[in-house]
Amino acid sequence: MDDTLLLDAIERYKRDEMTAQEKKFFEEMRKNNPDIDQMAVEHTFFLNELERLEQRKSYKHTLDEVENTLVNEGIISKKQIKGRAKVIYLWNRYRKTIAVAACIAAIVSISTATIVSMYSETKQATNLTPLVNFKLNELNGKINQIKNKIDSATAAMPVKPKFAAQFSATGFLIDGNGFIATNAHVINNAKNLVVENKKGDQFIAIPVYVNKATDLAILKITDTTFKKITALPYSIPRASAELGEHIFTLGYPRDEVVYGEGYLSAKSGYSGDTASYQISISVNPGNSGGPVINKNGEVIGIISSKETNADGVVFAIKSRNIYKALEEIKTSQLIKLPAAAAIKGLDRVHQIKKIEDCVFMIKGN
Repeated sequence: MDDTLLLDAIERYKRDEMTAQEKKFFEEMRKNNPDIDQMAVEHTFFLNELERLEQRKSYKHTLDEVENTLVNEGIISKKQIKGRAKVIYLWNRYRKTIAVAACIAAIVSISTATIVSMYSETKQATNLTPLVNFKLNELNGKINQIKNKIDSATAAMPVKPKFAAQFSATGFLIDGNGFIATNAHVINNAKNLVVENKKGDQFIAIPVYVNKATDLAILKITDTTFKKITALPYSIPRASAELGEHIFTLGYPRDEVVYGEGYLSAKSGYSGDTASYQISISVNPGNSGGPVINKNGEVIGIISSKETNADGVVFAIKSRNIYKALEEIKTSQLIKLPAAAAIKGLDRVHQIKKIEDCVFMIKGN
């Protein structure tokens, strides 16, 4: 297929403008041709970045409009809203105004780009980029603290404040009693940790195992409000996955769970690391610690990093590392891994619905 026609097809697929027959044909093409699939992943990522850029410009424009209106009406002066004080001032005075909410989002977005850029510069010595999301930075934390104080003062009933995080990533249950697997680099130097489910409920967690060599960590939810899950829907195999095997992942590069799909592109990781896989899939900061799952509902790996100077080259540590971890901590913790996948044979939509309750956002400061 001509590249121009292919890019047009990718955009129509993303906008859900294809007929059911066209969509089926396009998905079969991606399934049978890794080059087309890779192009679809890269172009979709490009389109998403353009959308985010447009949103950022729109927020900035809204911020400027609100500021000019308030200045022209004599409500505030430019001196009152200089620098960071602009966000705090507008939040305290106009927190119920939708325009001001957009202003705060603009400032957080701009701060996000700056911090991610600074973090990336420190990683230039290597070719790997950990996928931890620093969008939840100190400024965001301060805004949340202000919001919580105001809401607590005005609400009829006390509200439990949300955890003010400086970073976020992903983790998933390996035992329904509250044991969660993630990457060691995710919780590195974190003083406090919480895990958050898709409903926004937060639970205190502590690390019970950390291995920097394999980049694996296991957390335990200690919060008494957590309700254990009787049976996990997926299994965790010891055996290696097959080259070309189609896989998918769920994670938290945003404040909601995000789905991504791809295939196993190599049985070893960066520089031939036999403890990892190389996979072709679209990921972003926040995906670290997310499960890599095959069509049979087996968690074959944990997303850990991507190659800095290459698109779609992502690495995931193999699930067998979880078994090695349990052998080291079996004297202090009783963890029972799921042996069978209840979602085997289900269509992808129903698989996701059963899995997403077991995938958590990991937050720390």
